[in-house]
Amino acid sequence: VQLQASGGGLVQSGGSLRLSCAASGGTFNNYAMGWFRQAPGNEREFVAAISWSGGSTTYADSVKGRFTISRDNTKNSVYLQMNSLKPEDTAVYYCAARGGGSTMRQSLYAYWGQGTQVTVSP
Repeated sequence: VQLQASGGGLVQSGGSLRLSCAASGGTFNNYAMGWFRQAPGNEREFVAAISWSGGSTTYADSVKGRFTISRDNTKNSVYLQMNSLKPEDTAVYYCAARGGGSTMRQSLYAYWGQGTQVTVSP
């Protein structure tokens, strides 16, 4: 499975962005999907995950209530709607895929996209 993330950019604090991740080379609805992020000098961390059907979602506490993960299996895509962005959300955001159930554990994701930069100015 190949993953291509897009939609990053520069936004002011309080603004919104929508990230997209397009999958190819596999049967998309066989995979749970996750979003992770890595800020400079920090380890990569979990942001959100969604089950293959979209019926189950999980969020990191730091983004709960501000970010929404969704997917469209007809378009082989997963999305991350980010609202009320804060400077501490600045990071490279990665999408990832795994067979089986969704999880926060990044080591269980077999496939990774290349990342898209999100920068939130104060």
